[in-house]
Amino acid sequence: MNPSHRHAVVVSHDPIDVAAMLDAVGDDRAGAAVVFTGMVRNHAPGKSGISHLEYEAYAGVVEVKIADIVTEAFASWDVLQIRAAHRLGELGIRDVSVAVAVSSAHRAESFEAARYVIDELKKRAPIWKKEHWPGGAEWVREDHSNQDLDR
Repeated sequence: MNPSHRHAVVVSHDPIDVAAMLDAVGDDRAGAAVVFTGMVRNHAPGKSGISHLEYEAYAGVVEVKIADIVTEAFASWDVLQIRAAHRLGELGIRDVSVAVAVSSAHRAESFEAARYVIDELKKRAPIWKKEHWPGGAEWVREDHSNQDLDR
């Protein structure tokens, strides 16, 4: 993990404070800031009536993986600040499960870097979710094999 990016990643059971993330990427040089939030929805591929999700991760490993992704984004785009957060534990419908905030001088870099961070986080971070619906529950690894990433 790049020591300068260590503070840019939070994986916690605490609710994600999206406003605080936006404030954290604030910079007098920034002309743009993008915030992406992923929220718990009431359906998944092949399932309806999702009532809630549970998230688990390998503590100590997941933060390093996400920080590596943040470092890659800094190296690839001319951005000023990046923050990424993922929530663990039980989350209800419409709760924010993941958020990425990026600032840059111009909007294109913020959009591209934010998209990269969330896409790579979904592919590479060791995070699992358990989907609960009436009559069942199932653990699902959130990775590239999930065909619902762009929806």
